[in-house]
Amino acid sequence: MDGKTFDIIVVGGGINGCGIARDAAGRGMSVCLLERADLASATSSSSTKLIHGGLRYLEQYEFRLVREALAEREVMLRIAPHIVWPMRFVLPHRPEMRPRWMIRAGLFLYDQLARRVSLPAHEAIDCRTHPYGAPLDPQITKAFAYSDCWVEDARLVLLNARDAAARGAEVRTRTAMVATRRHAEHWNVTAESADGSREVLRARTLVNAAGPWVMDAFGLAGQTPRGHVRLIKGSHIIVPALHDGAQAYLLQNGDRRVVFVIPYEGAFSLIGTTDVPYDGDARQAHASAEEIDYLCAAVGEQFKRAPRPDDVVWTYSGVRPLYDDGSSDASSVTRDYVLELDAAAGAPLLSVLGGKITTYRRLAEEAVGRIAKAAGREVGASWTATAVLPGGDLGPGGLDRFEAEAARRHPWLPATTLRRMVRAYGSELDLMLDGATSLAALGAPLGGGLSERELAWMQRHEWARTAEDVLWRRSKLGLHMTAEERAALTARLG
Repeated sequence: MDGKTFDIIVVGGGINGCGIARDAAGRGMSVCLLERADLASATSSSSTKLIHGGLRYLEQYEFRLVREALAEREVMLRIAPHIVWPMRFVLPHRPEMRPRWMIRAGLFLYDQLARRVSLPAHEAIDCRTHPYGAPLDPQITKAFAYSDCWVEDARLVLLNARDAAARGAEVRTRTAMVATRRHAEHWNVTAESADGSREVLRARTLVNAAGPWVMDAFGLAGQTPRGHVRLIKGSHIIVPALHDGAQAYLLQNGDRRVVFVIPYEGAFSLIGTTDVPYDGDARQAHASAEEIDYLCAAVGEQFKRAPRPDDVVWTYSGVRPLYDDGSSDASSVTRDYVLELDAAAGAPLLSVLGGKITTYRRLAEEAVGRIAKAAGREVGASWTATAVLPGGDLGPGGLDRFEAEAARRHPWLPATTLRRMVRAYGSELDLMLDGATSLAALGAPLGGGLSERELAWMQRHEWARTAEDVLWRRSKLGLHMTAEERAALTARLG
């Protein structure tokens, strides 16, 4: 491959890098994506897993960001209905926090910005009589409910990478950019694979979408950025389910931050997130004892049953590379993105600073447009707002009807397994099952509902190599396996 020239080399296999690779490949550009670890192995699999406008951003007057994110919420419901679905959020009212009129006004504005294409408007509820009030402290008598969306974040990254590859992009995981050299018309990029082998690739444009390592990538490219990012760690904890029902809760805290309590994986609650300035290696980020205590205490102030640190069954932390807007408060740093294009000193370099998972597609669309303009070439029109991601073609009736029809076709699949698979593979479910008509036909069970057939699919079609790839990014089956089953899969895959 030495000497092969691509239109674009994208560095970083998170949501922004994979989104840009998909968009560019679909517009006729030749693309190579380099990811030194696994797809979505850092920030993009460590989010709160929401596709939302960001209700609290209204207080920071980021109306354009909220409007754009709410528009993207509708797009994501259309193009990935198997991994993005509506969720109702309950916002308990605490008189010592924001007054009711302010919350109602914010929710009214939120509804208006969203134009309520497919999701219902907010409503006021009486916690003493409404089922949503059951888990809450009896002293909380009033609340509001509104709608946003949930996403399987790591699979969203994966599906963008798969669609990019289907459209001609080369997706190389476990391949790091270790050196670059800029020329007038191209970049030379030295890529190193996991086995230590190296090759030199050429690109007319280099895209720096390295997330928490975006500043390091600037250094490798020999460039000095105009803007900077601030690294903010967000930690989440998983505990046994704190409430019944499919609704989530948005809790206002005394420090003016918010904490989500979200039903998770059928038997758990996801609680997060924190906002902690971070200056270490993003690969080593983990939830500290102080963060765990903070999240447990935040829930305990408003729920009847307070989670304890001993209840935590899993934690995860992500380091968000937020564009540095000079804010002194980590929670107030903008979640908007900045695209920095440098084309004055040779072949173009486009760098992504900041952003959020909800608006990744718009970011990618804008990035590819700017790349094409800088390169002086004609490319196809923007297209990703209407093209479904792999598995997203569920047909009329959406997810519920598709799942019911899948249950009729595969009555031998346990209901919990079928539900999980539908929400992972969507319309590709039958391709993954590959004609199986019984559990035995799927091969040996590996624990948690994982079979040899499904594992082979992840390895063949989803770049999964290690047990961590399988258990915590392609799925969350690590929560449903015993320690012995996880160890056995690790011994099998590494």
